[in-house]
Amino acid sequence: MSQDTTGPEPDDAARLTARLRELERENAALRDQAAQAALATAGAQAPATSRRSHGVRSTAAVLLIILGVLLAPVAVVAHWAQQELTDTDRYVATIGPLASDPTVQSAVSNRLTAVVMEQLDVPTLVGDALSALNSPDLPPTVGLALGAAQQPLTDGIESFVHKTATAVVESPTFEDAWVEANRLAHTQLVAVMEGDTGNVLQVGDDGQLTIELAGLIETLKTRLVDNGFAVAANIPEVNASFTIVETSQLVTAQNAYGALDVIGTWLPWLSLALIAAGVLTAVHRTRALVVAGLALAVSMLVLGIALYLARTLYLDALTGTVDRLDAAEIVFDQLVAFIRAALRTVAVLGLVLAAAAYLGGGSASARSLRASAGRAFTTVRGWGQQRGVTTGPVGTWLYVHRTFLRAVVLAVAGLVVLLAPAPTPALLVTTAVVTLVVIGLLELLARPPLAQEAAGPALP
Repeated sequence: MSQDTTGPEPDDAARLTARLRELERENAALRDQAAQAALATAGAQAPATSRRSHGVRSTAAVLLIILGVLLAPVAVVAHWAQQELTDTDRYVATIGPLASDPTVQSAVSNRLTAVVMEQLDVPTLVGDALSALNSPDLPPTVGLALGAAQQPLTDGIESFVHKTATAVVESPTFEDAWVEANRLAHTQLVAVMEGDTGNVLQVGDDGQLTIELAGLIETLKTRLVDNGFAVAANIPEVNASFTIVETSQLVTAQNAYGALDVIGTWLPWLSLALIAAGVLTAVHRTRALVVAGLALAVSMLVLGIALYLARTLYLDALTGTVDRLDAAEIVFDQLVAFIRAALRTVAVLGLVLAAAAYLGGGSASARSLRASAGRAFTTVRGWGQQRGVTTGPVGTWLYVHRTFLRAVVLAVAGLVVLLAPAPTPALLVTTAVVTLVVIGLLELLARPPLAQEAAGPALP
């Protein structure tokens, strides 16, 4: 008896195996598609979130920088006013040079002459003297001559007084007296700003800042008597004054003295802090620093234009109300000298920061400049090594620590500017040039490993 066994044919088994493999490939493909779809979804969500975050940071950075730049001119003016009111040395440095200015000297001598002529009543004295000489016994022609001599004699005495007053004002004694009087008056200026009454320096209701000339008048009296004009000894004690500034803004400053002291001290730091916060918040910090530096320079240019307009308006307002408009012009220019110096300093600082940020930035032109400098340093080092000149291990150490050394050089430069008693444009430019030279020397002396140098300078 035979047994019949049945099973799958070889062709059927091959087809089943092929089908299983095909299903496995399809499953793998589906899994890959699902994974790619998930990655694509996540990737789409991530850039959207990143874009929103960058947008918020960019907006905040722009607002902070704009606010800081807008406050910068106000901060410069407020700091100047606060320094003039509270720092005696600054005040004397501002007002002191006026004593040697010929225009101011001429105005003061004219004022002294007018006071003496008014107190002596010279026309009356001359008239009385001529009347005493004009007796009935004199011939008529002599009497007419005496009458005609009254005005020339008066003019001659006035010319004599003016000449003596000019000699007093142009002497070194006047400059010393002017400086000392203003130094003493500054303490009274602070008292006046706080509401007390001063003796040497006065602030009128309409904003006239005047200094008393009683001491100079006494000196002039003594000089006139010594020169033979004995009648000058009869001049009584006079409380005459010379107006330094006349502006209603002085009354405003007097009323806001306390607030001005605080604002002038802290507003410059607030402006710098806002600009720094804007740069640190920005997505592209070097680009933001370039913009902030240029904007700061532009704001100082606007302040300079505003000072020019204020000068014009001030002099126009005084036209017809003062005897010597040219003296008022000299005084105004001297008073704002420190503002002009400060705005030039801040403008140069902005330009230096913008230039430094550009050179250290990631723009194509900046990278090209740095790469060109790197190739130049490599060429110079190679030229020196061919002639046996090399920095050896010291150069290798400098290369390894070059980033830290650059930071140290920049920090020292920043401290030089911050700790300077009175930063000037010359100091800023000099510091920037020295910093650039020192960093260049570090790059030149730094010696990359031989393999890397042979391959060429590394791109930044």
